Amino acid sequence: MKYQSQKVAYAYFLVAMALFAVQVLGGLIAGWIYVSPNFLSELLPFNVVRMLHTNALVVWLLLGFFGAAYYLLPEESEREIYSEKLAYLQLIILVIGTLGAVLTYVFNPFPGNYLLGMQGREFIEQPTWVKLGILVAALIFLFNVSMTVLAGRKTAITNVLLTGLWLLSLLWIFAFINPDNLSLDKMYWWFVIHLWVEATWELVMASILAFLLLKLTGVDREIVEKWLYVIVSTALFSGILGTGHHFYWIGLPGYWQWIGSIFSTLEVIPFFLMMSFAFVMVWKGRRNHPNKAALLWSLGASTVAFFGAGVWGFLHTLHGVNFYSHGTQITAAHGHLAFYGAYVATNLAVMSYAIPHLRGRDPYNQVLNMASFWLMTGGMAFMTFVLTFAGTIQTHMQRVLGENFMEVQEGLSLFYMMRFGSGLAVVIGALLFIYSMMVPRRELLIKGTDAPSQTSVAGE
Repeated sequence: MKYQSQKVAYAYFLVAMALFAVQVLGGLIAGWIYVSPNFLSELLPFNVVRMLHTNALVVWLLLGFFGAAYYLLPEESEREIYSEKLAYLQLIILVIGTLGAVLTYVFNPFPGNYLLGMQGREFIEQPTWVKLGILVAALIFLFNVSMTVLAGRKTAITNVLLTGLWLLSLLWIFAFINPDNLSLDKMYWWFVIHLWVEATWELVMASILAFLLLKLTGVDREIVEKWLYVIVSTALFSGILGTGHHFYWIGLPGYWQWIGSIFSTLEVIPFFLMMSFAFVMVWKGRRNHPNKAALLWSLGASTVAFFGAGVWGFLHTLHGVNFYSHGTQITAAHGHLAFYGAYVATNLAVMSYAIPHLRGRDPYNQVLNMASFWLMTGGMAFMTFVLTFAGTIQTHMQRVLGENFMEVQEGLSLFYMMRFGSGLAVVIGALLFIYSMMVPRRELLIKGTDAPSQTSVAGE
């Protein structure tokens, strides 16, 4: 570990991995409810399980991004983080807010209360006090990282990362805007949801991958930075107006059907460039880096993101197709593979690289780590295919033939059973990843010594 303040990132990664476990277990429970609809129906209804699953996903990904920023900014800026105390205060606020949101979702003690009660907007159901806490934490974070960068070296990686993080935080303001007009409400809602995951988060993902590939491949910084700026420009160009594919059927003007279709098609480009970037950097570097697991996750993230966010997004983004497929299991197939490839895998890649540095030794078994990659990726790929077939059948039976919704769901029961099986593989892989990162290898314990120094496993 080059800079002592980088240890802040370790605390963020620990909380993120704990929430990661909660998120995948929540998804497994939700998957079983599709198979057996009355499971936990009174104790923990499906809508609550789904809220826990999706909210835990968003929060742990954000914690992973924050941890990655606190890890890579000192190395890029060549100086310590501006304030470690502020970084820990930010984490405490986020943990308290997370616990408050969970208690509200499960027990809902203040129904209808604007400040303390659960809100009704998907993904941002948090009580207003939690939203305010998140805003305060975001402002603390922005101040801390901005002061770090301004006082140190400026690079393309820090510039892109800060741009993504600033835009991400500022867009959160729309979570507080909830107009009575339903069309406006949904439009502002998509400003948070879409412009996060299909614009600002892409910038964060690209900068983290650029940092990892710079360290893992040894390619010249100039080459990495040129690729990074091209990827960022295409991501923003396509992602902002690509929001229009969510405006098709919510009461906004019809021209959004054309704008959304055209620019959503272009959203494939930045993900293709990221995948190409990753493989070209590895090919150019030809460096036999000892941290094979971090490299596998980096290449896997860019590849699966291209298919999940790019290809599967394109499958149903044209308004003529979306008219029939909107809200079916095709949407679920796209969402699962896109989130896993673009953001889950990116966070796990930076954890695989950074945690050996942060612990000062080799704390994980790379074979188990890589096994977890193939378990999770294989499970998620199978889940995507299953949901794609289920969604295609659902679209035809429900939207074309006009059959009853519940009858169609009954007809998809076999697909839901297969989806549960693939989800089980993902959960096992996730738990295996956490185990591989946190439990030292047995032979090291037997020897009674630490692993080789950080440079031998995850160093440059």
